[in-house]
Order: sequence, then C-alpha cells, then structure tokens
Amino acid sequence: MPQPTEERWKQISNDFWNVWNFPNCLGALDGKHVTIQAPANSGSNFFNYKKTFSVVLLALVDANYNFIAVDVGAYGKNSDGGILAHSNLGKSLENGSLNIPNDEILPNTNISAPYVILGDEAFPLKTYLMRPYPGKQLDDLSKRIYNYRVCRTRRVVENCFGILVQKFRIFNRRIQSKPENVDYIILATCVLHNYIKNTAILPMKFFKI
Repeated sequence: MPQPTEERWKQISNDFWNVWNFPNCLGALDGKHVTIQAPANSGSNFFNYKKTFSVVLLALVDANYNFIAVDVGAYGKNSDGGILAHSNLGKSLENGSLNIPNDEILPNTNISAPYVILGDEAFPLKTYLMRPYPGKQLDDLSKRIYNYRVCRTRRVVENCFGILVQKFRIFNRRIQSKPENVDYIILATCVLHNYIKNTAILPMKFFKI
C-alpha cells in the first residue's frame, strides 16, 4: 500500500468526520485471523486462541472501507497489540515517519488535539491510538458516550474484513499452502479489494454489509 501524504491523511480524517462524526481520525485498526493448514514442524506458533492454525492480517482502514495499510503473516499465537508493535506500521507510528499532520483544532471548539487511529481493547493506549474505556458498567456518562462513538467508528474495519471475505471466498475455508504463499494471497486480495472498489467495476451495494 502506498504511504499516504499529509494531504491524504487530512482527507481521510475529513471522511471520518463527515461519515462517522468522529474528528481527527486517521483509521480503524484490527487484526483478522486467516485459517491455514498447519505448517510442518511449526509447533504452536500458528495455533491461536480459537484453537485453529492461522496467520494474522493486521489492517488500518479508512471511513469508506479501503485498506490504508496492512501487515500480513504474523503468527496466529500473537496478540494484536504485539503484532502492531513489531509491524512496520507500528514502528512508523512510534518514530513519527508516516507524514501524519500536526495537531488540529477539533470541530466547533478551540481545543487542539492530535490525529489518532482507533483500536479495540487488544491494543495499548498511545498518544496516536485511542481505545474504549475498559469495563461494561461505566458510571460516567461521558465515558459511555465516548465508548459508543469509538466502537461505532472502529467497526468500519470489521465491516471491511466482512466485505473482503464476501468477495474472496478463499477466506471461507482453510488455506492449504506454504505460509509465505498465504501471505501473498492475503496481500493480493487487499490490493484487489481497493482496486475493484475505487474503479467502480462493481456496484457500490456490493461493498456494503
């Protein structure tokens, strides 16, 4: 995936505000387990919490269900947070090399805030990564509203995975190939997903859940 320019990041943020009413958002982040045939002599590396063998697709998605950045091939046993930390995306977020714009004034306020990505509880809280407050019974109304807004906006990445599986039925079964080939298959489907969606080969209703 090409690295977004500063202007592209601002466009992504504007889309999240216009579509999901969430300001200063640069993407929704999540990991998806892709089931594979257990590789020979791999031990428990690919064995995940679902008790299947898998590699993980870590993806950052925009407000319109496009993949912005993907990391493919992490062992199924690894956590989403650990995968992010060791991925090129995570390292670039940490060292500030992604062309992310400077802090921006939040809409209808005079408060300056950084641009962020949204993740679930599997990811650590960072200055660039927001996640829901833990716990289901929050006494503070503002925290409950915040959780609702974060979870609703973050769901775009889950929906994007659903669209990917709907389009490419190879994800509906265990992929029987070498792990390195599986990585190429997954990456190819992500690239094709963006290409097909943005060249309007198929009607837009095909990209909705």
